[in-house]
Amino acid sequence: MIRKTILLFSCVALLTACHSPKENEKKAGETETTDLLPDKPTEVRAKPIKLEVFHYELVSNGTVSAQQKADLTFQSSEVVAHIYVKNGDRVAKGQKLASLDNFKLQNSLDQAKDNLERARLELQDVLIGQGYSIKNQESIPDDVMKMAKVKSNYDQSRISYELAEYNLKVSTLYAPFAGVVANLFTKENNKPDGTEPFCTIVDIQHPEVNFMVLENELALIHKGDAVLVSPFSASDYTSKGHILEINPVVDKNGMVKVRAILDNAQNKLYDGMNVRVRVQRATDKQLLLPKSALVLRNNRKVVFTAKGGLAQWVYVQTSLENSESYVVTEGLQEGDSVIYEGNINLAHEAPILVR
Repeated sequence: MIRKTILLFSCVALLTACHSPKENEKKAGETETTDLLPDKPTEVRAKPIKLEVFHYELVSNGTVSAQQKADLTFQSSEVVAHIYVKNGDRVAKGQKLASLDNFKLQNSLDQAKDNLERARLELQDVLIGQGYSIKNQESIPDDVMKMAKVKSNYDQSRISYELAEYNLKVSTLYAPFAGVVANLFTKENNKPDGTEPFCTIVDIQHPEVNFMVLENELALIHKGDAVLVSPFSASDYTSKGHILEINPVVDKNGMVKVRAILDNAQNKLYDGMNVRVRVQRATDKQLLLPKSALVLRNNRKVVFTAKGGLAQWVYVQTSLENSESYVVTEGLQEGDSVIYEGNINLAHEAPILVR
């Protein structure tokens, strides 16, 4: 009986040993198959590189200044009767800006005109007494005419009239050129502050930019070189221009002042605004690589190219660079499709989907 029981347990153990490895092998096979399934393709952006004109860049900080700027002030201290504009308004040349209450000014002009007429009659009487007629001034000797004007007070009356006429004329402010109104703070029915300009007109349609460069950078810039200007407050906006002049003096800090003029600021740059200036100089055509396409792996420059739905790992060498591009000297050829977005975590021959 005991021998039969031992034989039964031996058969069960043998059957278990025969079936278990197969089941384990099957599970292992399923896991291995799952591991070999391809990953989800990484979405990337790519574009073919080509030979393009390379712009060498010199970067500096500068300040915007209006090409034309005028502080306007009333010559008289009368009350401001009317103000026709406000800060930020664009005005044309000769446009009326503000005017004073001119009652006293008009009265002074009328009085000066009356005094001038009296002086002219008195001058005529003096000349007649000397045997001359005012109608034939060419025949009157200079010394006689001078004496007659002094006796009649003619010159003084004429000067007073011209001054009164001028004061009335300048009681209205006009724009001296097309521009934008700024620094207008006086209100109607108040006397303007004689110590400060009534307002300022600035031409910011084509503003200037003043910036500094190092003495050893002078060889890299020339009059007429292109400049790109971006305000720190809106770095996504860029205005184009060119260098207008280079001051031929090096200051005590080894800096040289450069002035550039912008083509069109589109009313987005203001007088006194701080900006970033990029001076560009065009060179021969080079094979240009977008800066975002280059990554560092093991302290080496790497670019991923898109080929057959896979990312290809390529070592490259670069030389010159600007804010947007590198010049490629080794590793790539014209027409290669380089991945410039979504390339940070790519691996060699990783599946990709170019958008």
